[in-house]
Amino acid sequence: MTTKQLPNDFLWGGAVAAHQVEGAYNVDGKGLSVADVMTSAGTHDERKITKGIDPNYFYPNHNAVDFYHQYPEDIKLLAEMGFKCFRTSIAWSRIFPNGDDQEPNEAGLKFYDKLFDECLKYNIEPVVTLSHFEMPYHLVTEYGGFRNRKVIDFFTKFAETVFKRYRDKVKYWLTFNEINNQINYDRAFTLFTNSGIKIKPGENPEKVMYQAGHYEVVASAIAVQIGHKINPDFEIGAMVAMSPVYPATDKPEDILKAQRAMQARYWFSDVQVEGKYPSWLVNYQDAKGFDLDITEKDLQELAAGTVDYLGFSYYMSFATAASPNEDEYYSYNETNDLVTNSYVPQSDWGWQVDPKGLRYALNWLNDRYHLPLFIVENGIGAIDQLTNDHKIHDQYRIKYLQDHIEQMKLAMLNDGVKVMGYTPWSAIDIVSASTGQLSKRYGFIYVDENDDGSGSLARYKKDSFYWYQHVIETNGADLSKTVGENDEASQSN
Repeated sequence: MTTKQLPNDFLWGGAVAAHQVEGAYNVDGKGLSVADVMTSAGTHDERKITKGIDPNYFYPNHNAVDFYHQYPEDIKLLAEMGFKCFRTSIAWSRIFPNGDDQEPNEAGLKFYDKLFDECLKYNIEPVVTLSHFEMPYHLVTEYGGFRNRKVIDFFTKFAETVFKRYRDKVKYWLTFNEINNQINYDRAFTLFTNSGIKIKPGENPEKVMYQAGHYEVVASAIAVQIGHKINPDFEIGAMVAMSPVYPATDKPEDILKAQRAMQARYWFSDVQVEGKYPSWLVNYQDAKGFDLDITEKDLQELAAGTVDYLGFSYYMSFATAASPNEDEYYSYNETNDLVTNSYVPQSDWGWQVDPKGLRYALNWLNDRYHLPLFIVENGIGAIDQLTNDHKIHDQYRIKYLQDHIEQMKLAMLNDGVKVMGYTPWSAIDIVSASTGQLSKRYGFIYVDENDDGSGSLARYKKDSFYWYQHVIETNGADLSKTVGENDEASQSN
């Protein structure tokens, strides 16, 4: 390892999303969001999406971990760890309960005033995502989500409202969380959480995804322009889920398939960074006969609304192989085209743990975009054991984060990649977005709550809390601090 050091202004912190921590789903005028109609599920199950609230189901996001009421205690704990920044989101339906309301909900705005003030009291910079799987449910039922161009205006009105309100409290913004998840368009979960879309009988889900994705990148570009007018010092970024797709072998066909997979996963950031569509995608959509609603004005907005930096999540890497009957476009369907990579271990949730993939990802993104990068999610979900004396010996989490931070440092100090900060997922235990479980724990702070919502909601510091505190204190120079016992508890992503 080089003896060079990370920059003194490096943003160490942690991340959450409003719908996964806040709870209080119907408090102070908040409307239903897409997260509020998703049930809990098991380790290998997918959450059900119900039509409104069904009393026969349990909805874990309704109460989450009660951050809405306990945020002062929680922010104080983050400050104790030494956080320089805290990534969260603004629940869209707290501000505009239906999404198409004429006026914002003042009680919702006041909540985030108090939350951001609490962060700033401890010199913690808020890093705020505008849309983190929290679209108002009314926009789904009345407009079909982002299949409808009108939703662009609803989103940009929301963005303008919060940009103005928090212009002196929030500097760092992200528009859409993991906007590229919906490239996995055959999964109902991704299209619904990203875009509020349910595929209708006879629809082509790939075409629907590309149309919704277009409206979203246009909405992002307009929001960037609005934000920069309100405060030129705003740093407004895009955010993608970064999972490198490796070729399964060195066969040319597999390499071409992996290349197309990477193009397909990251066209969203291509457009948000470069301000235009990549040529392969224009030709591909034309060949497929999609005939999307893309206007000349849209293209002008994209060119004018490019982002200042690129945020991304990194949890795992993928691999793919060409099929024997591969078409000339090497068309990529993520549901069907991924294969197991035997060179990296898998977690209980089937996620491939690949720390070196983070260094690869950072270099790949740097070579492609030449913008500052921000690792805004990285972490491991695990079955944590709370001891009788309220300790959590999560050495597996410490090891995971050590390995990834080491690779981040190599990318920065050896390879010259500019990284703004690192906010692991998650700052505190949360409701898992994919499964709705509380037992799939990510945080540095343990929340006494079970999958059925029972528990005291008491907060306890994990061993990783003290380890990460030392990492921040040394600005990443010392990752080796030993905390607690060497626990061999189950580790899972």
